[in-house]
Amino acid sequence: MQIARVVGRATSTVKHPTLAGRKLLLVQPLDAAGADDGEPQLAIDELGASRRDRVMLTTDGAEVRKMLGAEDSPVRWAVIGVIDP
Repeated sequence: MQIARVVGRATSTVKHPTLAGRKLLLVQPLDAAGADDGEPQLAIDELGASRRDRVMLTTDGAEVRKMLGAEDSPVRWAVIGVIDP
């Protein structure tokens, strides 16, 4: 699990079929002190997170593929919770 901050949304005209209709967010992973930790990542979001929200991510690609019902999905990151301010 990883804490991150939503920094934007991603739009794609061509994407893997398992991503059709799914919201893609650009999220910045954070360290324990709340500072940026590495490069921003793309994550799917089915919870409705907004820009500047802090979220919990899972990096378990196998679980995300199971959640999507597609073993061939390239997704690795997914929002699994929105942290209250």
